Amino acid sequence: MEVEILSQEQNPMLHRTEVRFQIVHDDATPSRLSVRDSLAAKLDKDADEVVVHEMNTKFGMRKTVGYAKVYDSPEHARDVEQDHMLDRNKITAETEAEGETEAEEAE
Repeated sequence: MEVEILSQEQNPMLHRTEVRFQIVHDDATPSRLSVRDSLAAKLDKDADEVVVHEMNTKFGMRKTVGYAKVYDSPEHARDVEQDHMLDRNKITAETEAEGETEAEEAE
């Protein structure tokens, strides 16, 4: 799977970069999480800082075009993004785990 960045636009008010990308793949359309990990590696970011919003593959094509938001930190992503997008990108599970460990430490 090859990831190519088509455009990047800075959004300093929300502490993020908005990225349009294209993926050339050999098999079926890759999963959102594998795209998130590949995009994070390409941009030298942590996977929790990348939120993939959309991926579009035309029928019969081996090319997917998508849109993602790359935040400066995972906390900024949790503050700005809607809950369903965080769920789709598997970011909220880590927040709940952190909350549980903090509650255990408080006891």
